[in-house]
Amino acid sequence: MIALVAALLLLGVVLGAVAQIPLSASAAAATVIGIWLLVFAVRERRARRRTH
Repeated sequence: MIALVAALLLLGVVLGAVAQIPLSASAAAATVIGIWLLVFAVRERRARRRTH
């Protein structure tokens, strides 16, 4: 439960920061985060296939 509260608090802080920066900067940050998550997902999938 504490982890959920902390995650929601962090989400609120991040959304507040995004509202203050220009749209182009937040779009660039979102793109970088999306690419990082995609790379992470591909690496995890490959690692699971090797163990099975």
